[in-house]
Amino acid sequence: MATKAAKTEKYVYSFGGGKADGNESMKNLLGGKGANLAEMAGHKDLKLPVPPGFTVTTEVCTYFYNHKKTYPKDLEKQVKNALAEVEKLMGKKFGDVKDPLLMSVRSGARRSMPGMMDTVLNIGLNDDTVKGLIAKSGDERFAYDAYRRLVMMYADVVIEKAGGMDPAKGKGIRKIMDERLEEVKKTKGVELDTELSADDLKKLVKEFKQLTKKHLKVEFPENPWDQLMGGIGAVFASWNGKRAIEYRRIERIPDEWGTAVNVQAMVFGNMGEDSCTGVAFTRNPGNGDDHFYGEYLINAQGEDVVAGIRTPAPINETSKNDHSKDLLTLEKFMPKQYKELDEYQLRLEKHYKDMQDIEFTIEKGKLFMLQCRVGKRNGVAAVKMAADMYKEKLIDADTAVMRVGPNQLVELLLPMIDPEEEKKNKPVAKGLPAGPGGAVGRVVFTSEEAVEWGLKGEKVILVREETSPEDVDGMHKSQAILTTKGGMTSHAALVARGWGKCCIVGCSDIEIHEKEKYFVTNTGKKIHEGEWLTLNGTKGVVYEGVLELTNSDLNKNESYKTLMKLVDKAKKLGVRTNADTPKDALQATYFGAEGIGLFRTEHMFYGEGSEKPLFLLRKMIMSTTVKERKAALNDLFKFVKKDIKATLEVMHGNPVTIRLLDPPLHEFVPHDKEKLQELAKELGVRMSVLNRRILALHENNPMLGHRGVRLGVSYPEITEMQARAILEAAGELQKEGKKAYPEIMIPVVMGRHELTHQNNIVEKVYAEVLEKLGLKKIDYLYGTMIETPRAALKGDSMAQVADFFSFGTNDLTQMSFGFSRDDIGGFLPKYLDLKLLPEDPFVSIDQTGVGELVRIGVEKGRSVKPKLKVGICGEHGGDPESVKFCHRLGLNYVSCSPFRVPIARLAAAQAAIEEK
Repeated sequence: MATKAAKTEKYVYSFGGGKADGNESMKNLLGGKGANLAEMAGHKDLKLPVPPGFTVTTEVCTYFYNHKKTYPKDLEKQVKNALAEVEKLMGKKFGDVKDPLLMSVRSGARRSMPGMMDTVLNIGLNDDTVKGLIAKSGDERFAYDAYRRLVMMYADVVIEKAGGMDPAKGKGIRKIMDERLEEVKKTKGVELDTELSADDLKKLVKEFKQLTKKHLKVEFPENPWDQLMGGIGAVFASWNGKRAIEYRRIERIPDEWGTAVNVQAMVFGNMGEDSCTGVAFTRNPGNGDDHFYGEYLINAQGEDVVAGIRTPAPINETSKNDHSKDLLTLEKFMPKQYKELDEYQLRLEKHYKDMQDIEFTIEKGKLFMLQCRVGKRNGVAAVKMAADMYKEKLIDADTAVMRVGPNQLVELLLPMIDPEEEKKNKPVAKGLPAGPGGAVGRVVFTSEEAVEWGLKGEKVILVREETSPEDVDGMHKSQAILTTKGGMTSHAALVARGWGKCCIVGCSDIEIHEKEKYFVTNTGKKIHEGEWLTLNGTKGVVYEGVLELTNSDLNKNESYKTLMKLVDKAKKLGVRTNADTPKDALQATYFGAEGIGLFRTEHMFYGEGSEKPLFLLRKMIMSTTVKERKAALNDLFKFVKKDIKATLEVMHGNPVTIRLLDPPLHEFVPHDKEKLQELAKELGVRMSVLNRRILALHENNPMLGHRGVRLGVSYPEITEMQARAILEAAGELQKEGKKAYPEIMIPVVMGRHELTHQNNIVEKVYAEVLEKLGLKKIDYLYGTMIETPRAALKGDSMAQVADFFSFGTNDLTQMSFGFSRDDIGGFLPKYLDLKLLPEDPFVSIDQTGVGELVRIGVEKGRSVKPKLKVGICGEHGGDPESVKFCHRLGLNYVSCSPFRVPIARLAAAQAAIEEK
C-alpha cells in the first residue's frame, strides 16, 4: 500500500531530451496527448524531436474539482522542478530578461476531444522579457506578435472563461480584441496579420492590456509564474466548459475522467519566412486514402491553422483542394524538412498501428513534433482505413472490426450532406436526430400535400407537429419528416427509421402556423410552404435552402465488403430486421439480415395499396355480431395471406416472426366524413348508429387498453383468420418447393393462460390447413412478444407454451418507466440535462431496469426450455450498446429496421471480441 500512496503523490511527469517519465500506456493518468508526447520523446524506436516539457496528471484535475479549485500542496514544487529540467534542456531560463524560455499550456483528455478545451501559448512574456526575446531573435516584429497573442489568449481563456465571466451582450474579450485587430489592419490598408509592423503590434499589446482592464476589471499578470499557474488552472477549468460538456455527452465520455495539462517549451512557427506550423494526418481523414495529408502556414502559430483566417497551404500534391490548389506545397517549399516529416509520420503510424493526427512546427528550418494522437475520421474513411490496414497486415481482423464505430456505418448507407457545404451554413433549428442521413425538399404541412406534390415529381419535406398512421402515405412520399413534438420512438421516428428516411423530431425551435402555411424559428425567421429546406437527420439539424448531398453504393465499396466479412466471422448474435413488406425485406437482406424478427400485420393497412384492406378492416371493427365480423374477415383474408406469402417467399426459408394484430382498434377508424358515410352504407346502418359504435371504441389509455392478445381473446375469429393466412401461405410455398419458416407471435401477453388460449386456436387452424393442402407438416414456431413487466417475470410459465420469446423493448420500456413515449419531449431533455437519467431509455436500453426484466425473463424461460429461442425486436435492436447487452445476456438475435442491420452486425461482432 505504501508504494501506491507514493505513486499517487507524483503529479508531474517530464518528457524531452530522448527520455520520458511516462509512456503511451499511461493515457488514464497523463491523458492521450501527454502519454503520446512521452512516447514520442522517450520510446527507443521513436525518439522524435519533441520540445521538452511536462504533464500535470488527470488526478490533479480530479483534486481541483473536489477541493474548490485548489491544488495538492506538492504540486507547485513538482512543477518548479519539472520546469528546471526544461530550462536545462533548452539552455534558457523561464522569466529571464536576457534569453527568456516561453511555455505553452495545452489540455489532454484520455480520449481526444479536439478543439473542445483551451490552450495558452507564449507564456512567460512581459514588458521586460519581450526585450530579451527581441535581443536573442533579432526580430522585434516576431517578439511583439508572440506577446499580443499571449495577451489575447490569456484574457480570453484564463481571465474571462476560467474566471466564469459572462461577456456583456454575448461579446467576449476575444471578439473585442479581434475587432480591434481588424480595425488596425484596415487603417494600415493590409489584409493579413503578418503585414502589420513591429510598432503596430507593440501598440496592440498596450491596447489589449487596457481592454482587459476595462472589460474584465483585471490586470494582465506581468509575473511569468502567475501566468503559468493561471494557464494550468484555466485548462482544468475548461474541462467543465460548455463545449467540452456537450462533446462528452455526445461521445459518451465520463465527466469524472478529467483532463491532464501539458506544459511544453515553445517553438516558433512565426519567426519569419523560414518558419511555419501545420497539422497533418498519416492518411486522409475525409476518405481514408493512404496518402500523407495535411496543411501548413508560413510565419504562423498553430492557432492560425485552425482559425481559418488565412488559407492554409497543402503539405504535398495529394493534400490540394479547390481553395489551396495554387498554393506552394511544403514539399516544394522545404524539401529537406518535408522529407524528415514524412519519415516521422510513417514511423508513427507503424508504431501506433493507426492513423495519426500530427501537429508540427518548423522554427528557422528546424522541425519539431508538437503532438500526435489517433486521428478523428468520418465513417467512410474509418471503414476504408480498417480494411486497408488489415490487408496491409498492420492490424489483425479483431482490431479492424473494433476500429469502426457502429454508428459510423450510417454514413455509408444513406445520402449525407456534403461536409464542406455544411461548414459554410448555419442551422436555423435543431431537434432530435430520429432518422439519419441528409435530405433536401420543399416544405409542406399536410400529408395530402406531400402526396399531391410528390406525384408531380416535387421533393418535399413534411413538417408537422406530430404524425399519426393517417400520415403514412405523405411520409412515404416525402424526402424527410420534421416534427415539433415527439421523442425518438414517436410514430414519425419509428416509421422513418424503418424506411431509412431522414427525420428530425421534437424540434421545439420552430412553431408551425398551418393555416397561414409557414413556420417560424425561435430567431423569428419565417419559412413558407414551397421553400427549400435541408435536414441532417444524423445530427438533428435544419438548414434553410438547398445543401448538396453525397451518396455511396455499398456494392461498389470493397472496403465495406472486406470489413463485413470480418464482422460476420466474429459475431455470435444473429441479426434480423423489422420489415413489413417484401421490398423492406429485400432491402434488409441486402444489408445482411438473417431473417425478419418483426413483421407487423397491421402495416398492410397503411400507405400504398392499403385502401381496400383498410376498408375491410374498418368494416370488421364496426361489426356488432360474430357473423358480420367473420364476413369482413373472410374478405380480408386473401389480402393478409397474399402479403405474408410474398414476404415469406423473398426470405427464402429464413425465419419470419409475424406479430398478430397489435394496435388499439380505434387507430384504424376514419375521421373524414366521406369515408364514414361509405362505411355506414356498406354496413347498412345510419350515421348516428356508426358514431355510437365509434364512441364505444374510445379508451382513456388505449396503449394499455383493448389491443394485442386482448383482441384475440375478445374476438377469437381475428386470431383464427391471421393464423390461417400465415399457415396457408407457408404451406403453399412448401408445396411449390420453396422454403418458408413463419413464427407466429402473440403481442402484449401478461401470462401463460392467454398464450394457451390463443395456441388452442392456432393448433385447430393448423390441423385444418394440413388437411386442406394435403400436407403432413408445416414448419412454424409459436411464441410471444414480451412487452409487459409481468410477462418477463412469468418467463418460466410462459415457456411452457411458447417456442420463443421476443422482447418488445419499446413497450417494455414504456410500461416499466411509466413514460408515454410520444409525450416525453416535454420533460426528458431536462432529465438528461440534470443527469437524472444517463440517456434516453427509448434509444438505448436501460440495462439495470428494463434490461434486468429481460435478463429475468430469459433465465426463467430457459430454466424450463434450455434451448428457448430469444430475441428483441424493439428499436433498441439497432442501438450498439443495447446490441452488446443482448450479446452478454446470451440472446439468439436482435431485430432492427433495415438500415440499422449493418450497425447491429458490427456491434454484435464487437461484443464478441470484447468478451474475448
